Formats: sequence, C-alpha cells, structure tokens
Amino acid sequence: MSEVLELVDVSVVRDGHALLDDVSWSVKEGERWIILGPNGAGKTTLLNLASSYLFPSKGTATVLGDRLGAVDVFELRPRIGMAGIAMADKLPRSQSVLRTVLTAAYGMTAHWQEQYEDVDEERARAFLDRLGMTEYLDRKFGTLSEGERKRTLIARAMMTDPELLLLDEPAAGLDLGGREDLVRRLGRLARDPYAPSMLMVTHHVEEIAPGFTHVLMIRQGQVLAAGPLETELTSRNLSRCFGLPLVVENRGERWTAQGLPLS
Repeated sequence: MSEVLELVDVSVVRDGHALLDDVSWSVKEGERWIILGPNGAGKTTLLNLASSYLFPSKGTATVLGDRLGAVDVFELRPRIGMAGIAMADKLPRSQSVLRTVLTAAYGMTAHWQEQYEDVDEERARAFLDRLGMTEYLDRKFGTLSEGERKRTLIARAMMTDPELLLLDEPAAGLDLGGREDLVRRLGRLARDPYAPSMLMVTHHVEEIAPGFTHVLMIRQGQVLAAGPLETELTSRNLSRCFGLPLVVENRGERWTAQGLPLS
C-alpha cells in the first residue's frame, strides 16, 4: 500500500513553543486512524499539516505523494476532505443544507455564479442520504442541531471524492443519542473499502467507530504510541497519554475507558 501521509522528524514551532516536537509518522492507503491526546497535545496541528494549511518548521511532510513546500497546495487541497468546527464557522448560516454540500464541488463555501451539473447534485444528495440528512435538504444550515450540522459537514467533505478524509472532533458537543448515531454512520463509512483513508481527532475512546484500524497517541507535541488499535490502545499507553491511571476495555467492536478510584 502507498503512503498517503508521511512525517519525518517534523517539528512545528510558534512563538518559541513546539506544537509538535520531532514527530515521525506514516499513514498508508486504506488505513483509518484515531488521533488521541489531551487538550494542547498537538492533535489539530497534525490535521493542519495533513490538510496542507500548515508547514513544518523543520523536517519533511509528504501528503498524497507531494512534499509540502514543493507542491502547489491549491492543486493538492481538493484531494483532501476536512470536516471540523473551523469549516463550520466559514459556512453561511442562511444557505440550504443541499447548497452547503454542493458548493464543495467547486471549492467554495457559498454559492456565487457557478453552475452545477446533475451529477453534482446527485452526489450531494447521495452523501447526505448516507448520513441520514435527506429530509433536511432545504433546511438552512444555521437552523440545524449540532449533530445534523456535523453530518452535513462530513457529506460536504466527501463531495470532492477525496483521497484523504480528516475529521476534527466530529462528535464534540453531541448528546449521547447524537454521538451514537454519528458513531454508527462513521462505522459504516470506515468499513467501506472504497472510502478514503481517514484521520479522526478525538478525546474519547468511546467515539471510536468500528472499522477504524489504527491509533496515534500524542502528548505535549510528542508521539507516545502509534500502530494498530488492538496492540496500541492499552491501559498503559492511555494512562501515559492523559497523565492519570486509566483502564481501557474493548467490548465487542467498541472501546471504553475509566479512571481508577481514588484511594
């Protein structure tokens, strides 16, 4: 399998502070990675590198075969889908759900003068249907619940048929029902052999959908563990990552974690 992302000795330094410190990591085609870590660990910085919106201060970052700094990022970025709060903030609240997804086909956030082909609308409707949003096509994006908004963003991220899909805390702010509905849908996407390689940032192992294959744990800008979920998502590694004693368990196809009682 070819590599869709390769970081070699990458550091990102801002105002004298290392957001990432000497990180080496690779993601192969077809893999679905979870990125775990506490607040400020460097998770979103990793996604910003993978999306080509951030360059290393040192080291090399190669995304979809192109090295950052030696590629036209405006040609690279349409090959990468991204869903997260940063994108949600850029989208017009008065725009319909269908239009919100359609505009991604032209790399836009709002409709201007572009003309969409029938195939564009068919794709948008198909992705929205897959994510349970068919009955919301004409609703304004700004009137959606948090869960409906997250599902719309994922459909939008899929519109360009990306080779790499980046999900930045897709379950953040959801209630239990909304989280479980999203996890089910992400699981169906992750198990699809034709879906792109995926990187998903989260704080919670309960949000790991069936079908995800690998985990990267990061703390204070440094990688603590990286590899297959079944070997790397351990109580020891998770405790080191979050800085307190934790017990992680796998029940069926789902993961749970809890702290040890205070003595």
